[in-house]
Amino acid sequence: MNHNNVKKEFFVHLVSDATGSTLQGLARACLAQFENINPIERFWPLVRTEKQLSRIIDDIKIHQGPVLFTMVDANLRKILKRECRKIDIPCMPVLDPLIKGMSAYLGITAKGIPGLQHELNEAYFERIDAVDFALSFDDGQSTEGIEEADVVLVGVSRTSKTPTCVYLARRGIKAANIPLVPNVEFPHHVVKYKHPIFIGLTETPQRLAQLRTNRIKNEINDIHLKGNEYLEIEKIEEEVKKARKLFSKYDWPVIDVTRRSVEETAAEIMVLIQRHKEEIGEIIL
Repeated sequence: MNHNNVKKEFFVHLVSDATGSTLQGLARACLAQFENINPIERFWPLVRTEKQLSRIIDDIKIHQGPVLFTMVDANLRKILKRECRKIDIPCMPVLDPLIKGMSAYLGITAKGIPGLQHELNEAYFERIDAVDFALSFDDGQSTEGIEEADVVLVGVSRTSKTPTCVYLARRGIKAANIPLVPNVEFPHHVVKYKHPIFIGLTETPQRLAQLRTNRIKNEINDIHLKGNEYLEIEKIEEEVKKARKLFSKYDWPVIDVTRRSVEETAAEIMVLIQRHKEEIGEIIL
């Protein structure tokens, strides 16, 4: 490869007949694999007519760069590909390999209906219900009804319990969390529930101290940082030690979230939920 021809800054057009969230996620995951580049997104969601597409093509000709699309309308796809070919711009239907592979396996032709994944079906309302559930059971607000959870996250302050619960909820998973607070008794009665899987979240004391300090600085003056037990590394080490002792007592799986993204933590949790459901017979193998 001739590194002199590497494009550092360029436009990338994302064209979708739906909200485009799937397309954006795929595009960003792809571009993250390349170092020292500065892609400039041109985002075009809800494109469903030739008139809309014509305006986008005009923009592509001005701000030339690769085009990624998820449109299912055969005519619009044909027009977009043809016009990109004229100006020698790559035009890639990112979902095609997935749809074709699945179609071949199932022996069924895909529906080809724009935005089908966002229709108001049962799964959609399950996601909405899961978000409401996560907010209701955030930070140990209540334990009444927590047995309906798919997962209960337990951990000391600043172990990403809330954002992880919300992320899971957006995927239809009912997630609750219970904080471990010094001098506050853990509600041990909840462990009798078999439906939810309890998962301990932990983090290095050093990282927790850093996160807590940054949070406190945003809320109060620096003068209140000194002598604050919430920030003292020795106290934090004790919190983490007690948390791990609790996790071990109940033989809960533990995830160290140090330097992990919420997405990475949630991915591991979803695997654990699946295994748990298999073990208690909710998923028949």
